[in-house]
Amino acid sequence: MCGIVGYIGKRDVAPLLLEGLQRLEYRGYDSAGIAIHAKPAKSGQATHPTGLKTAKAKGRVRDLEARLPKRFAGTVGIAHTRWATHGAPNDTNAHPHLDADGKVAIVHNGIIDNAAELRAKLAADGVELASETDSETLAHLIGRSQAATLEEKVRQALALVEGTYGIAVLHADFPDRIVVARNGSPVVLGIGEKEMFVASDVAALVSHTRQVVTLDDGEMATLKADDFRTYTTEGSRTSATPTTVEWEAESYDMGGHDTYMHKEIHEQVDAVDRVLRGRIDDRFATVRLGGLNLDAREARGVRRVKILGCGSAYHTGLIGAQLIEELARIPADAEPASEFRYRNPVVDPDTLYIAVSQSGETYDTLAAVQELKRKGARVLGVVNVVGSAIARETDGGVYVHAGPEVCVVSTKCFTNTAVAFALLALHLGRIRDLSVADGKRIIAGLRRLPEQIAEVLRGEEEIKRLAAEYANAKSMMFIGRVRGYPVAREASLKLKEVSYVHAEAYPASELKHGPLALIEPEVPTVAVLPDDDLLEKNRATLEEIKARSGRILAVAHQEQEKADHTIVVPRNEPELDPILMGVPLQLLAYHTALALGRDIDKPRNLAKSVTVE
Repeated sequence: MCGIVGYIGKRDVAPLLLEGLQRLEYRGYDSAGIAIHAKPAKSGQATHPTGLKTAKAKGRVRDLEARLPKRFAGTVGIAHTRWATHGAPNDTNAHPHLDADGKVAIVHNGIIDNAAELRAKLAADGVELASETDSETLAHLIGRSQAATLEEKVRQALALVEGTYGIAVLHADFPDRIVVARNGSPVVLGIGEKEMFVASDVAALVSHTRQVVTLDDGEMATLKADDFRTYTTEGSRTSATPTTVEWEAESYDMGGHDTYMHKEIHEQVDAVDRVLRGRIDDRFATVRLGGLNLDAREARGVRRVKILGCGSAYHTGLIGAQLIEELARIPADAEPASEFRYRNPVVDPDTLYIAVSQSGETYDTLAAVQELKRKGARVLGVVNVVGSAIARETDGGVYVHAGPEVCVVSTKCFTNTAVAFALLALHLGRIRDLSVADGKRIIAGLRRLPEQIAEVLRGEEEIKRLAAEYANAKSMMFIGRVRGYPVAREASLKLKEVSYVHAEAYPASELKHGPLALIEPEVPTVAVLPDDDLLEKNRATLEEIKARSGRILAVAHQEQEKADHTIVVPRNEPELDPILMGVPLQLLAYHTALALGRDIDKPRNLAKSVTVE
C-alpha cells in the first residue's frame, strides 16, 4: 500500500510530483523517490547516460525534497512513497527501481507473490539485484524484454508475475510516454489540457484536474502529453470515459486544525448530515437507497446477512449486524474479510453479503468480494469512494459520503458507515415487519445525530484533561455489552493505532472469565455503558473491577457512581446510541496520543489504504 504519482506534459515535473507525494503520504511514508526523463543537454553540457534521473530517500517526502539535486529538470516523471513489505525502509529499497542498464524505472504498489522465484532466475542469468524488494524484479523483466514497444515489454513482464500490482513505468528509449497497469492495486488517470497524470489515489490529482479514469484489474494504459489509451494486458483495446471527481482540492487541506485527525473528528457533524441528506422518506417512515439494486421482493427473500470488513470497517460491520437484527429481524453477523475467503466458507444463495471498506480498495475485502461473486453470491458494498474497486465489483450498495479522510486512523468514515448501516437496517426493516411508529422513531433519532455529535465535541476540553490523566497507563481495558461491545472494540483499536498504548477489548460479561486477572491500578478500564436494559449488569461488572482496585472511565448517559470519571453522552434511540458513544472515545485516543507526543496523522507501521494482503 504505497503512493504512486506520475506526470507527462510541459510543466516542470519535480514540484508536481513532490506535491502529489505529500498528498499521498497517508498511503506510506517510510521512504520516497522520483524518476524523471532528463531534459536534453544544452550545448557544452554532458548528457545523462540513460536519459533518466532518480532521487530516493529514506523517511518522509520532505527528506526526499531536501535531497533533490539542483539540476533535476524534466517534464515527464514518476514518483513513489513507500510502506515497506519486502525489505527494510532505506534508500536502496525505496522506489523507483531501475533495471541493470538504468534505462527502465518503475514504481510499484502491491506484492509480487513469486518474487523469490523471479529473483533466483534473474540471479542465475547474471543479474545483480540492488535491493531486497519484490518490485525490483519488474524493472529487470521489462529491461530484458526484446519487444519493440514499451507496452509490449511491460505486457511480457507482467505475464511472468503472480500477485498484485499498480505500476507506472518510464523507459529512456520512449521519452514520450508513461505506461501503467493495474491488478488489485488502484491506478487512476488524470486527464488535463495537453498533460496527463497518474496516481494511486485521486488525492494527488484534484488540485490539477477532476476528470479521471479508473483502471480495472487486468487493464493497462499509455499516457502521452496530449492523449491516452487503455487496453488489456492481452493487448485488446478498452473504452474509457472520464468521470468527474466530486471532491475538491480544499477537501484535502487541514482547514486550520493542527492535524487531519482532529479536523476529521470535528467534520463528523457535517459528514453525518451529508449521509442522511436526500435519503429520508417521511411519507413511508423509511429511507431511499436507490443504489442498492435490491427490490422489495428480493429483500424479503434474504434469510441471512453476512458483513465483511477489516479493522475499523469490521467494527462498523459489528454495529451494522446488530442494527439489521434489531430493526429488520434478519440474522446477521460480521466477520473479518481477511479470514473469510481462506476458510472455504459455505456461500448460501439466500444470504446477502455486504463488503465494507472506507477506501473501496482494501485488498482483503476486495478479494473476498471476488470470491463471493465467483460463487454466485449477491454482494453489496458500503464504501466512501465513488467508483472504487469494491463499488464497481459489487451488485449495488450505499456510499457513506464522509468526504476525503486523510489521517491514517479512521474517524468520520467509521461514524458515517455506522449511520449508513442504520439506513440500510431501517430500509430492510420497513420492507419486512418494522412498524411505521418505529420507523418514525429511528428517523427522528437519525436527525438528532448531527447536533448531538456537536454536543459531544463541545466537551473536548474535559476529554483532553481525562486523556492526560490516563495517558501513562501501561495498558487499558475496554469493555461493553451487546451494543457497547463494538464501540469498545473500535475504541481499543483507535488507542492502539494512534497512541501506541496497549489496549484490549472484551465483552463486559467475559471479563470475569479470565481478563479480570489483568486488572490493577495501572490498567484502567474504559466501560461503554448505554442506559439500556443491561445497565445494572454493567454496573455489577464495575463493582468487580473496583473490588480489585481498578480505575474506571465510563462513557455513559449519566454519571456512574462506581466510575472514577464519566464522560456523559446525550441519549438517542437505543439502536443508535453506539454511533454517538464512539465519538468521545475518538477524542480520548487523539488527546492521549497528543499527550504522548505521537505523530498522529502518520502512526508507525501503518498506512491508510491496505492494498496488500
